[in-house]
This record gives sequence, C-alpha cells and structure tokens, in this order.
Amino acid sequence: MKMESTISVSAWNIPPSTVRLDGDEVHVWRAELEESSAQIGGYLETLAEEEKTRAARFYFQRDRERFIISHGILRAILGLYLNRAPNTLSFRYGSHGKPALEFDSVTNTIHFNLSHSHGVALYAIARRRAVGIDVELIRRDVEIDQIADRFFSRGEIATLRTLPSDLREYAFFLCWTRKEAYIKCRGEGLSLPLDQFDVSLIPGEPAALLSTRPDPDEASRWSLRELALTADYAAALAVRGRGWSLSCWQWPRLQAYQPGS
Repeated sequence: MKMESTISVSAWNIPPSTVRLDGDEVHVWRAELEESSAQIGGYLETLAEEEKTRAARFYFQRDRERFIISHGILRAILGLYLNRAPNTLSFRYGSHGKPALEFDSVTNTIHFNLSHSHGVALYAIARRRAVGIDVELIRRDVEIDQIADRFFSRGEIATLRTLPSDLREYAFFLCWTRKEAYIKCRGEGLSLPLDQFDVSLIPGEPAALLSTRPDPDEASRWSLRELALTADYAAALAVRGRGWSLSCWQWPRLQAYQPGS
C-alpha cells in the first residue's frame, strides 16, 4: 500500500504469516489493549524485570494491565521481524528515554516507537530510518486554548483560531499528535521546544511539517502522515526521509502470533 496523507480505517489488515520489512518500508501496527487474564499473564512473562517493575508502579489495575499488554505486544511484534522469542530482546534508552534494541547492528537497525491512549496502541516499525508515532483520545474536557497558547507556535495558534468552533477541537488534536510524533521521531523529548516548528492542522488537509527553526532545511528531512482510527481518536506518524511506503496491520487479539504460524 503506497504512502498517503491519511490511511483509512479499512487499511488495517490482518498481517501475513511472514512479515517482511525492507529499507523503503514503514509498518504501523494497531492493537486493542483489552485481553484475557491468561493472555496478560503470557505477556507479563516476556517482559524484562525493569518492565515488570514499571508495571507494578501503576496504582490502577487497568493502567497496569494496559502497560503489560502494550509492551508485551511490542516485544512480540519486534520478535516477528527478528525471528527471535520476545523474552530474549533487550533494550537500551537514549538520553531522553527513547528505546532502541540493545543488540541491533548499524547496518540492520530496526527503529520502532510506541504510543497508546485509552485502550488503543500504535506501533511504528522501520529499518534504518527513525520513526515516531502518537495517538490521542479526543477528549472534550481539555482546555485547548490554554494548552495551545502554552505549547503551539504562533502560526499554529493563529490557524487554530480561524477555524469554526466545530472543527477546532479536532484540529487541536491533529496538531498535538503531529508535534508529538515528530519530537518522538527525533528522540529529543521536550528538549526540542514545541513552538520551534510548525505542522499542518486543518482537518482534511495533508499532514505536513511546514517549517523548522532555527534550521529551515530541517523540515525537508522528515515526513508526517495522519493515521485514521475512529472518530474518537487522532493519530500521526513521523518518519525520517522520504520515498517510503506504508503498510498498516491489525494485531490479532486473543491469540499468540508467532513467526511462520
């Protein structure tokens, strides 16, 4: 499936038994974070001790279970591409917390990123190119004007204020997810100020990184794409470079998905 500005809901397909990832491809996986107790226990067994410790810190059981499921699925997905058991994978973390595979070689690096919100998780996978992804539930209790004034660029704020009221909330979340995807792709966290670059946010227009400061040429080195889930969510994908194709997969629920199964 070729790259487009928006990926329709119907594009989320069940993956083939053997998943291949070439250097000019990006794969995005979608998963629902509701599983049986047995499945949650199975995912827990694949996690490293550090991940189990992080899971145990969650006060609410639902949050704890979603962490276990989301990180267990991440390990399972990476295991598909590497033909390795999920529990054998090790991670290292950048200075701003972005994870990477510990053993990955420079010539065969698999980049990945995870985002989840209110029971839905998205995973971006690519070979030899950085990726970032973000998904957010469109909430009606968010003070969008206050948050936009604090974090968005002047151009984004001005554009947001020109939109009719029935579009502003959705546009806010389009902007937020695109900005989050980009900074996650860069791996710099909030050390990269959100007002130092501009993204498109008008609903119906293609997702794009419009400008970057202080280096205006930086914008041309990255791609942004909108990902459509349901009307209740906004999501975006950021990728380093251009000339790539995109496939979107739906993670099979309530079953173990193993290479060659």
